[in-house]
Amino acid sequence: MSDHFEASAGLAGKLDALLVRLGCGRLATDSLQRLTAGASQETWSFDAVGGPGVVRLIMRRLSADAAPGERTLSSECEAELIRRAGACGVATPAIRHILAPGDALGRGFLSERIAGETLARRILRNPEFAEIRPRLAFQCGTILARIHAVPPAGLPPLPTRFAADQLAELYRSYQAFGGGSAVFELAFRWLRDHTPDEARMPRLVHGDFRNGNLIVGPDGVRAVLDWELAHLGDPAEDLGWITVNSWRFGAIDNEVGGFGSVEDMLAGYRSAGGEPIDVGRVTYWRTLGSLRWGLICRRMAQPVQAATPITIERAMIGRRISETELDLLDILAAAGAR
Repeated sequence: MSDHFEASAGLAGKLDALLVRLGCGRLATDSLQRLTAGASQETWSFDAVGGPGVVRLIMRRLSADAAPGERTLSSECEAELIRRAGACGVATPAIRHILAPGDALGRGFLSERIAGETLARRILRNPEFAEIRPRLAFQCGTILARIHAVPPAGLPPLPTRFAADQLAELYRSYQAFGGGSAVFELAFRWLRDHTPDEARMPRLVHGDFRNGNLIVGPDGVRAVLDWELAHLGDPAEDLGWITVNSWRFGAIDNEVGGFGSVEDMLAGYRSAGGEPIDVGRVTYWRTLGSLRWGLICRRMAQPVQAATPITIERAMIGRRISETELDLLDILAAAGAR
């Protein structure tokens, strides 16, 4: 028996016991499946049967190879945040259970499984999304306006992170790896020289709102996923992050997620009550986001612990450092940076 099969069998037994305790029935035979893995999170799909009909569920939990500092929020805080955002009208999966120590499944949560596509390249290319693609940028703008309208007073404890703080944090990370990139140095200097004023009141920022973290159906965006980087800050950060070139997945002429324009996204944002945000502020956060992603790639290229192998997921991300340098050069050249 392989180590993978043994690990899956042990996981299945623990999940089955949990589902019984929750009154959801039993784990459906052969339904447990690990979905496309992230670098710091595992996502598992499975069905519960024998209780209130068939219950289709997802388990998100922290990966064993996640390095300290690669997440901002605990799994418990993320789950509570998703619940709060959903209660305020943001399309999110319903949280069914937050994992407890007695569940012996690690740190994470169970949520409902929503039908739809998350793989960005399929969203951008498959014919079933052809009709909705031209409207996705506008729809993303409306969703972001709803996220940013969630009252901070009702949220679980979140860090506050504006541009200046993020730049300082990123530069410390850059120096910890020994520096050495003329492109990153130029980006840091330009970003410091053009730092926007802090918002008068910090808003809820998703932190990773992009193509690939959305469940999309032929009718549009059905749910927003992956809230572990959420914080309070400048709402323009989310609007800039989705325009980072890496999140266009080859469709580079469509600045928003590979499917639309910044103008359409901002029109959707305003239509749902979002505050006035100009294109220049979006460009600033695109630049900071590209730099941030480049440093994440650099970190992923390193093993979590000395003498341990790098996982395939981390290696695939780590090799993309040079892509982010090219993206930054394109942005800074257009801005006239020297």
